[in-house]
Amino acid sequence: MKFSVPNTLLVTLLALGASTAGAAETVFEFKGSASRNTPEFEVKAPWILDWRITTEGAYESAVDISLEEAGTSAHQGRVLSTKYPGNGVRMFDQDGRFYFRVDSSFSTWTLKVIQLTEEEAEAYTPRERPSAID
Repeated sequence: MKFSVPNTLLVTLLALGASTAGAAETVFEFKGSASRNTPEFEVKAPWILDWRITTEGAYESAVDISLEEAGTSAHQGRVLSTKYPGNGVRMFDQDGRFYFRVDSSFSTWTLKVIQLTEEEAEAYTPRERPSAID
């Protein structure tokens, strides 16, 4: 079976040489506007995912992104689940070869894998989410 991808659904892979990362450096970038798996990528810990979700029109959007282990397709965990446009980052302390499984409706998404140094990872401070319980 032959599979073709329309230009609007094209996933872009940008590899910039992860082995030479001396400071925070984007090593892979994926873009799309439909549900799909990204190409596989290999990364060393620590690294962050810098994500951006945009929407057009009055449709209700939804995006779910999971990290999967390449080769085995072992589910590593949910990275993001949202019904709203936005952006953010998430840090990972895991080496490996992975891909993202993106389930998207009425949304355009951009995912950047950014290699960090150990010093940058130590300085990273996750944002605290407000508690639903007071």
